[in-house]
Amino acid sequence: MAMDPDELRGRFASLTTAHVADACLRAGVPVRCAPPGVGPVVAGGRAAGRVLPARHVGSVDMFLEAIDRAAPGDVLVVDNGGRTDEACVGDLVVLEAQTAGLAGLVVWGLHRDTGDIRAVGLPVFSLGATPTGPQRLDPRPPEALTSARVGEWTIGPDDVALADDDGVLFIPATRARELFDLAESIRDTERRQADRIRAGEPLRAQVGFGGYLAARADNPTLTFRDHLRAVGGAIEE
Repeated sequence: MAMDPDELRGRFASLTTAHVADACLRAGVPVRCAPPGVGPVVAGGRAAGRVLPARHVGSVDMFLEAIDRAAPGDVLVVDNGGRTDEACVGDLVVLEAQTAGLAGLVVWGLHRDTGDIRAVGLPVFSLGATPTGPQRLDPRPPEALTSARVGEWTIGPDDVALADDDGVLFIPATRARELFDLAESIRDTERRQADRIRAGEPLRAQVGFGGYLAARADNPTLTFRDHLRAVGGAIEE
């Protein structure tokens, strides 16, 4: 069962997208990240919520229609095909989304009105900014408000968007609780390892790196990941 928006935001508040990405690997869930470059307009921005998809065709009415259908806590995910010749989202759309109770925006494309967007304060993630808006109006595809494509991934309302300074990750809504449980375990292990490093115990000693090198000499097929799983390390999955 999917988590409600408050639980989703509350549990993600103490996690990172990196923790949840590692949890996906451990659970055998595809790791669906927005391409590198999609990042927060304001450093430190964070968002978590159900995907509210909208495919941009050149006019703002697509976003207004999507927002009109939104539930509080949704994240508007705008598909502009990764275009870098136009901005497709500006401050008015962001302000409208905030007023409707959305948790943030993810834009597979560019934004503009950067200063005004920062003043609004709603988390926005995009490929960057450009002054010019669209100079086109394309036909509306049938799936305009049912799915969006971000990089190689097609996502929709059955997915959750998680975003922070590392980027944007999409996970199945029905597996969010399971993945958060795993992510919290990974986070706690990493924190314990970091505390021990600060206390003077090198990470190499914690994970038995010397033993791994010796074992690999006898068994060249042994991977470091296999070794880490055996000793309970959480450096990588």
